[in-house]
Amino acid sequence: MNPEDYLSLVKYIVGRMQVKLPPFMDQEDLISSGIFGLLDAMKKYDPARGIKFETYATPRIRGAVLDAVRKANWAPRSTYEQLKKYNCTLQRLEQRYGREVSDQEVADEMAVSLEEINRILMDANALSIESLDNFLLASEEGQLTLGDTVEDVDSADPEKEYEETELKEALASAIKRLNEKDRLLLNLYYYEGLTLKEIGQVLEVSESRVSQLHARALTRLRGELKEYEVKF
Repeated sequence: MNPEDYLSLVKYIVGRMQVKLPPFMDQEDLISSGIFGLLDAMKKYDPARGIKFETYATPRIRGAVLDAVRKANWAPRSTYEQLKKYNCTLQRLEQRYGREVSDQEVADEMAVSLEEINRILMDANALSIESLDNFLLASEEGQLTLGDTVEDVDSADPEKEYEETELKEALASAIKRLNEKDRLLLNLYYYEGLTLKEIGQVLEVSESRVSQLHARALTRLRGELKEYEVKF
């Protein structure tokens, strides 16, 4: 197995990761970090398990890139605190009214301007990075991902296997409970592989608005998972 054969996979994954880089990092730095993840995956991969190498390697490549960005300590604590407040406010209002609430209603509840809400949503989308894994479990520390809570593929612990299955089932059920617009957006981005700009063309809204809708959809998904008592 030659690493050069999978460099395109690394570049594709990095290209999908909407990472807000500190001034001293660039795209090539992310690719270099992803290559370390690729090499680690090649070292640990066992074809006897019947898992495609690309499937096995992808979370390890993403993890290596995320680790590199986190070590740069670029996200201020205040950003996570604002996101946490936004998440709690959105979930509280939608539980109170039993419907989808507008950005303006959230702004009024938080006693901030609509422009501030839009900025928070843009930050949320940037911090969600490449997948819903990171955002679903994002705290003010921003350290946990969904993968941190489930079985390592090299482990044969039956209890861990059960926990992973239970978590995946809860996630699938939670997605089904989202409204049609949120499900469509997540499907287009995570399963169809469309960019935010392409999704904007489908939904006939701006790319920045798709970014905001994406963050809201993930916030709602996180709230649905709490109802299923998934332990983060």
